[in-house]
Order: sequence, then C-alpha cells, then structure tokens
Amino acid sequence: MTELLTAAQMRAIEHAAIESGEVTGLELMERAGQGVVDAILEEWPDYEATPQGVMVLCGPGNNGGDGFVVARLLQAMGWTVRVLLYGNPEKLPPDAKTNYDLWCALGQVDVLSERALRDLSITLYIDALFGTGLTRPLEGEALKVVRHLSELNGDILSGKLVAIDAPSGLCLDSGRVLVSDPNLELGLPEGAKPTISKPVASLRDRYATLTVAFDAPKVGHFIGDGPAVCGKLVVKDIGLKNWRCFEEASSDRPTFTEAEYGLKGALRPAQTSLVLDVPMISDHRDYLKHSPAQILAKSSSGTHKYSHGHALVLTGGSGRTGAARLAARGALRIGAGLVTLGTPPSAQMEVASQISALMLRRVGGQDQLAAVLVDQRINALCLGPGLGLDRARELVPVALATNRPCVLDADGLSAFTKAPEALFKDLHESCVLTPHEGEFARLFPDIAARLHASPTRGPAYSKVTATREAAERAGCTVLFKGPDTVIAGPDGQCSIHAAFYDLAAPWLATAGSGDVLAGFITGLLARGLMPQQACETAVWLHVKCARNFGPGLIAEDLPEQVPAVLRNLEG
Repeated sequence: MTELLTAAQMRAIEHAAIESGEVTGLELMERAGQGVVDAILEEWPDYEATPQGVMVLCGPGNNGGDGFVVARLLQAMGWTVRVLLYGNPEKLPPDAKTNYDLWCALGQVDVLSERALRDLSITLYIDALFGTGLTRPLEGEALKVVRHLSELNGDILSGKLVAIDAPSGLCLDSGRVLVSDPNLELGLPEGAKPTISKPVASLRDRYATLTVAFDAPKVGHFIGDGPAVCGKLVVKDIGLKNWRCFEEASSDRPTFTEAEYGLKGALRPAQTSLVLDVPMISDHRDYLKHSPAQILAKSSSGTHKYSHGHALVLTGGSGRTGAARLAARGALRIGAGLVTLGTPPSAQMEVASQISALMLRRVGGQDQLAAVLVDQRINALCLGPGLGLDRARELVPVALATNRPCVLDADGLSAFTKAPEALFKDLHESCVLTPHEGEFARLFPDIAARLHASPTRGPAYSKVTATREAAERAGCTVLFKGPDTVIAGPDGQCSIHAAFYDLAAPWLATAGSGDVLAGFITGLLARGLMPQQACETAVWLHVKCARNFGPGLIAEDLPEQVPAVLRNLEG
C-alpha cells in the first residue's frame, strides 16, 4: 500500500517542514529540480554522456521555480537550454523568483509562445507550467502550447516531454483535465451556444513520456485521465517523509521527536491509499507495508474446511446460471472452504451438470432461502450475477436481514435502481456493493451527475469523493469498478487500485470478469476478511490473474490463474 496525497495535503506537508526550520523552500525546490534531472538520466541513460537540447517551459508559480532549477542543473552538465516563461517574472513567488534570477545570470528567458516550440534542435521539453496548485483551466498561450505539445496540432512530439508534478492542465485531486468552455476545445468563441454536451480533453493520451512527482504520488496520478496523460510516473524523495507520516505539531508538542529506537510521535492516518504489493515510497507507518500477497496466504491454524468459511452464491433461472457459476468458482479458488450455489428448481439440472467441487442447494423463494440460512456456517453471500431483477427483489432483503457479509453485484443492484433508498435502509456495514459506472449512476444519480459534469475549477469533483459519498449514503463498502477502481467504506477509508502503468490489464474488458471479482470478494469475506480488506485484496488479485494470462483472456480463465499467481507469491 502507498498513501496518495491531495494537493492540499502536499502543501500542508511542505509548510510544516519549512515551519520546523529544518528545511527551507529553496532547499526543497533545489531537491525537486535535482530529482527531475536524476529521473531524466535514469530514463535516458545515454544522455549523461551526450548532452541534449532541452526547452524548459516555466509557469507563474513554484512549479516554474522547479523548472528554473532544472534548467540551471542541465546547463551545468553541458546541455543546450532554452527557457520560456508564462507570466510576469516580477509576480513569481519568492523562491521561484530567486531561481529565476539565478538562471538569468546564466541565460535568457523568452516569453512562452506556441511558435517558439518549433525549434527542431530540441530533444526534450520540460513542462513546468502548472503542477499541484492548478485550480483553473488553461487559457490563452498556455492552452495553445499544451495542445501543441499533446500533438493536437500535428507535430510529432511523442517521447519528448517530461512533466514536473503533472502534465499541465491535469487536476491532481481528481485526475481530470480542467476546461473553461466545451467550445474552446473546438475553436469556437467562449460562451457560444454549446455544440457538445461534454468537453473534449485538451490533452491526448500519453501526453507526457515521463512525469516526475515529489515525496508521494497524488490521487490524480491514478484515476480519471491521469494515467493516460502522465506516461511513466516516477516519485522522487525530497526529504519530507517525517512530516508526511506524523501528525502536525501543536502548541504543546512537536510533530515528532527522536527516541532511542527512532522517531516518536502520533502517526498521521492515510486517508487514501493505493493498493500495491510493493510500496512506491518509504513510509514510517507499518500498516501501509502490508500487501495483498500477505493476506492471501491461508492460515495453518484452521485445518477444517469450515474454518475457511462457507459462501453461498445465488443463481438465476434456467439459462441464466453462468454468471453465478463464475462467481462461485472465483470464491472457491480464492480460498473459501466451501461454496454452495443456491438455485431455483428450474435450473437445478443445468447447474448440477456443470459443477463438481461446488455444492448445490435448491433455493426457490424467500422461505427456502431463509431455511438454508438457518445453517450458521454459511458466513458470506453473493447475490446479483445472473440473478434476475424479480428474483433479486425477492431474495436480497432476506439475505440482508441475516446481517451476514453480503456482496451485491449486477442484478442485485439493478433491481433497486427505481427506489435505491429501499435498499440502503436494509444494508449494513458488512455489505459490499460493486457497481460499474452505469449501475453507480442508477443507484446514486445525483452523485454521478456531479462526477460527469465538466470540471471547470480545481480541485475538481473526483471518483474518490463520489465513492466516499456513496459509501456514506449506503452505510457500507462501495467498490466503484473500472480501470481505476475506487473502494470506500462508510467511515471514509478509501483505497484505489489502478490497472495502469505497469499494471495495465485491458483484457479484463470481457463479459463475466466482474462476476469473478464478486466471487473473489465473497470468498475472502467467507475467510473472515473485513469488507475493505477483502475488496482491496480481490481487485489486486483480479488484475494479477488477468496479467498472468494475458491476451485472449475470457472470464472462465480468471479463477484458473489463481493457483499460479499464489505460487509465484510464495516463490
């Protein structure tokens, strides 16, 4: 796990470090600039012996100050450096102005313009226009330059751009590209009668080849448009770990103190975490060092099948049982001791002819489900995959009334979209909802409307905020599916699993893969995991299985990859 910061959290951490007197803003800016140079040479090691031509595009804030440091350091290495500035140098923040003056003693600064980009001697462009502090859309010459760099004007600049903090225009709290008016993207006058309902992004996919962040990754690097436009993400340490990991100082105590065994202080809880098997950054908080791989190992203390739980997955009628069978197979493969399919009479023969390790019980209506659930050893339920809307409306309330861990997916959600409040009043904290984008919009239409609105100011409304609000309203854990899966609990705890960068798994876009995910979660709940932990582990394994199989994946392949993935973890 790795904590993901918001822009406000990053500013607070920097402020706390500077206020402590142990580091200055200028020192942090110098470290950031050096981090960018180090990242460039790590990405293109040949450049260390063969200096290149570079154009550094500096903005009106501290992101621009980082750019001036990069320009100075690269020139000292023999690079040919050209610097362009957007804004009035006299209005730069103090630390950025200091580095502007240091650069001016070495070289000139030109005014930022799109025309200046047509310098064929340039190998790399450094985007230091706007970083974590972006709160408004790009406009004027800055917008023209960014559109040009993202190849919207026809020039081929792929592989040439390095972004500091984030590609300019990207809100790092939401992963969304800020736009002022949909018509601007089409070259129409601002305020004209809208011609499109949703703005076209001003950045193309893979806008930056390399994005260099500092101290910790940000939420927007992993959701929304962020992964598509950031290219490769590298995080550089600039010495802020202590202030990131410990609570802010108060009048009667410091943030942290040195003790014989190391640092001592109140650890700051991570509000949003990235689900990873290996942390991206160093951290003092031990709970962030736990990985899904550690959780998946079966305990040797329970040797009986019932000690690993008994999951019940309900199916639909004849011809509609495949999705539930996928979910049940997933639950069994992930380690539930037993998995039973609850099937209506019309589908019993169909299901019986398709299963072997799975068990079968007749579950027609409410009374039969209640009778099956008298068995207290059944400790996790899954309702939804292929269940049918009418059957879901009948059986979901019975399942929820038992107060046992329950996963609602597909029809288990869609059955209640006309009156979601009726579902919410029955939910409890042991439940998990797993909507995709369409199901989320039908269950939480007002939240979805805010999420789909064109983002014109930062911090923009994000998938993280939307999922948190949905979880609070539902009173249970919500797993909002997608390549950027967001998991939130009713207490506000939130985590993200992003199938991007080195974890991309486009093969999961196949029918039935979500049913397997629901089964994975159910199996882990049966094994005793809490809902948030079960969801984090399941979605991580889901992607691991897809990547282990690769192209040609269909949903049936996913459960069968679990043994190989687990063996690799043990190795």
